[in-house]
Amino acid sequence: MNALLALEDGRTFPCHSFTGPGEAWGEAVFNTSMTGYQEVLTDPSYRGQVVTMTYPLIGNYGVNSEDVESDRIQVAAFVVKEYQKTPSNYRSTGTLADYLKRQCVMGIEDLDTRALTLHLRNAGAMRVFISTVDLNPESCVQKARAIPSMVGQDLATRVSSPHPYRWKDGKPVPLESDIQSLNHHVWQHRNDKKAVVAFDYGIKYNILRCMASVGCEIIVVPGSTPASIIRDMRPDGIFLSNGPGDPEPVQYAVNTIRDLIGFRPMFGICLGIQLIGLALGGRTYKLKFGHRGVNQPVKNLMTGRIEITSQNHGFAVDIDTLNAADVEITHINLNDNTLEGFRHKHQAVFAVQYHPEASPGPHDAQYLFNNFCRLMENF
Repeated sequence: MNALLALEDGRTFPCHSFTGPGEAWGEAVFNTSMTGYQEVLTDPSYRGQVVTMTYPLIGNYGVNSEDVESDRIQVAAFVVKEYQKTPSNYRSTGTLADYLKRQCVMGIEDLDTRALTLHLRNAGAMRVFISTVDLNPESCVQKARAIPSMVGQDLATRVSSPHPYRWKDGKPVPLESDIQSLNHHVWQHRNDKKAVVAFDYGIKYNILRCMASVGCEIIVVPGSTPASIIRDMRPDGIFLSNGPGDPEPVQYAVNTIRDLIGFRPMFGICLGIQLIGLALGGRTYKLKFGHRGVNQPVKNLMTGRIEITSQNHGFAVDIDTLNAADVEITHINLNDNTLEGFRHKHQAVFAVQYHPEASPGPHDAQYLFNNFCRLMENF
């Protein structure tokens, strides 16, 4: 089915929909991963974004019920060079097209994804409108320009779980109690495992799998949970998750984090580092086209080692706005020298911008989950 992809700056790409008729819109971004498209689709950090895969052939190993990072597809639309409609993999339980159709997400193919990626690298991530109904370039460009900007939007609220849950046996299990009644009696394995409260701003399931694998009992709470509830729960540690969009509008989280710094060891990933940075008095800014893929080189300044990392973010903490008397930079991106990690010099707080849990991606940085456990043990 004929379709048209239109960017806000006037560039258009004729294409085809492999999921039937429809329209979609959001922020156009690209991901350089060669595999892991189902994990990309279900990553809550992609809420509100139209994701283009730079690897040309997508769909060849199908989909299944295990390779998910949340309970639904999160992307606004999915753009590929060539869709493979006949998957071949022993784990496959269905096709990518059917998977997208069931959740009413558009899939687009037959356009030059290299040209689109180069355009976004040069001009920056921008708003995009896709349609099989309206194929008029001028009309679609105007519709793209009418889409709200990613800057200033609190998207974390849209993806955060509204209710607390326990991560048990590799899946979320709802708690019988509501947020207001949570206290230190919620923990079932207090003497055997580290009790971790995880703030959900769009948390990926593999983060919870990694936490469980190093001996943590995890209770996931909504991102808007107040600090008083966390104090009543008396955890051993506090985790701040990844999530979508601009961190600066998520002021309720910044205030809670500021209140909890020093109460218990704190570990943040992706949006988590940005929120900690804001809580410590720093500022954030929007990257030109973001970091999205599984091949981002990061230097660990503490060890001198280079880690190849999985990343998905469009905003970053401005290094120059952090107080050097309180914050030590621990990781730097070798492509553009942006901040990838820091730790507090006086409090048990550390965070990274990349994804040590990968999924998809390399496992170079999984040691950070062990570091968090040691921090809790020594607190």
